Amino acid sequence: MRALLVVNPAATTTSARRRDVLIHALASEMKLEAVTTEYRGHARDLGRQAAESDDIDLVVALGGDGTVNEVVNGLLHTGPDPERLPGLAVVPGGSTNVFARALGLPNDPVEATGALLDALRERRERVIGLGLTSGTPGTEDEAVPDRWFTFNAGLGFDAGVVGRVEQQRERGKKSTHALYVRQVVRQFLGEPHRRHGTITLERAGEEPVGDLVVAIVSNTSPWTYLGNRPMYTSPKASFDTGIDVLGLSRLSTAAVARYGTQLLTSSPERGPHGRHALSLHDLDRFTLHSKVPLPLQMDGDHLGLRTSVTFTGVRRALRVIV
Repeated sequence: MRALLVVNPAATTTSARRRDVLIHALASEMKLEAVTTEYRGHARDLGRQAAESDDIDLVVALGGDGTVNEVVNGLLHTGPDPERLPGLAVVPGGSTNVFARALGLPNDPVEATGALLDALRERRERVIGLGLTSGTPGTEDEAVPDRWFTFNAGLGFDAGVVGRVEQQRERGKKSTHALYVRQVVRQFLGEPHRRHGTITLERAGEEPVGDLVVAIVSNTSPWTYLGNRPMYTSPKASFDTGIDVLGLSRLSTAAVARYGTQLLTSSPERGPHGRHALSLHDLDRFTLHSKVPLPLQMDGDHLGLRTSVTFTGVRRALRVIV
């Protein structure tokens, strides 16, 4: 097997020495070319080159969720084709690693490498569904390029938190769970639309749902982790179904306290719920419109401000080694 290993040297939980050990272990089982990313978007470019190559069977992403997202978008730049395109394997190296953990991989990169090698020897793989965003025809965002996401996306409040965290990291702060909690508080205090939402969800054959403050789109569950604690916004979300949505129409102090508590105590059986919570499961396509530009995030990557985004759940989009 010929494999391309995409290495993010800024991965927060792997040192240079540890990465060398992991690379050596992988190279012992396959013909491996390791490339270290040098700029934002480099992993996407490498994924695209692998997709266009005739001799790459597997792409291994060693990094966090952002690295994985870039690789996936490179692999699928002309669309899904699981039987033809290289498979994907992940060695988690980020601070949270939601995608890898959702696949059932250990969060420790050494243990995950061992699990990956076992899966390759036993030829264990599965084809999973992904989420796809695109510009909505007839809106000012219609020319925005399509982009895939592996585990979640969000418009509004949670994307604002992601943007704040990225700003702090650019200033040299480490990506920690405490940093995220602080930015949640700051986003809440500065949120101008927390009582009167600007988002409307539209889908074919159904009445629009308006006045949402935030919309969180999930392709799998859990939504994220706080340390080792999984948090579920859409407990039924799965790689084997369409995409799910949790929308909240109020973020007052009382509502934040209630939904925050529900998130911290959420489980595979129950997520946030209540009069101001909208939960939709297994959707194929819908659009989120906003009266004002709002931040958008996908797989924990802040993508700027949008007023309209169309989401599609694409089943059987990517072959992964598990």
